[in-house]
Amino acid sequence: MHAFSRGTSSTPTVVADPPALSLPVIESAFPRQLHPYWPRLQENTRSWLREKRLMPADKVDEYADGLCYTDLMAGYYIGAPDEVMQAIADYSAWFFVWDDRHDRDVIHGRPGAWRRLRFQLHAALDSPGEHLHHRDPLVAGFADSVVRLYSFLTKKWNARFARHFHAVIEAYDREFRNRVNGTVPTVEEYLELRRFTFAHWIWTDLLEPSVGCELPTAVRNHFAYRRAALLSQEFAAWYNDLCSLPKEIAGDEVHNLGISLIHHEGLTLEEAVQDIRRRIEECITEFLDAEKDLNRFADTLADGTVHGKELSLAVKACLGNMRNWFSSVYWFHHESGRYTVDSWDDRSTPPYVNNEAAGES
Repeated sequence: MHAFSRGTSSTPTVVADPPALSLPVIESAFPRQLHPYWPRLQENTRSWLREKRLMPADKVDEYADGLCYTDLMAGYYIGAPDEVMQAIADYSAWFFVWDDRHDRDVIHGRPGAWRRLRFQLHAALDSPGEHLHHRDPLVAGFADSVVRLYSFLTKKWNARFARHFHAVIEAYDREFRNRVNGTVPTVEEYLELRRFTFAHWIWTDLLEPSVGCELPTAVRNHFAYRRAALLSQEFAAWYNDLCSLPKEIAGDEVHNLGISLIHHEGLTLEEAVQDIRRRIEECITEFLDAEKDLNRFADTLADGTVHGKELSLAVKACLGNMRNWFSSVYWFHHESGRYTVDSWDDRSTPPYVNNEAAGES
């Protein structure tokens, strides 16, 4: 089904698109989709956040729907079975809460708390069943979501997911150290790091349970598949940077493509915004070419066998969701309260965050 033209709440409102953030090609060439399970998804994820104590109940009630975390996932993994969609949405909501904890640990000077959390997440990733009742709600919630994600495909897929997320945790640790030291990575350093902190390969991995098919290594590693997948994720990461630049400047962040361009390339803020937009627009154009290549590759997989036909259809379904990522990310950033910095009492402190680390005030 198509989502509302402006927002996915039951009472949609018109969102004015700031010129710097407007991408007419997305609005015209990437029709917006929404998983039909979305209303239940939103309700269930809200309940899960409360149950797992990932956000205070009052903040869930006031902010969860407006943050649009479920909208983002429901616009991406179209066609996923409801239970897969729910597990992904809960995991995604957890990821945002983790990102906020990481930020607060930096802001409030809690390196010990971050170090403990880092090692606990590594352990929970390898043995999630043993961490379901961890005293830190963030660890327990992570374990719960990982147990569910691990139930859909094979142990081989689970090991790949774990390998990719171990790398994400370590990338967040590099970000922590950069922020504590005030180190702004160069543009190239940042672009490499961003592929991990945005979890490019995690969101790509999750395409497979969404279409109910674990893709062979030769398919996943084929140039056409990797290029289309990477471009969909690069667009998302860079568009996020464009939209979050005011929030991250206000919060003394050092990790944003715009900040690296300003700090290392000597660009003004306006020039940095234009440079990011140029990269984003090139990414869209390149994806449209990559989409054709991957469609042709998918056709070659249909070799006359039942398996070949199923594999071809699975790759095309993954490609369709790579395409959905463009519109879902685009509208999420226009609608989520996560980026409405000018409406916050303190531009460096999001109103939906919990400033306490587990067991600390």
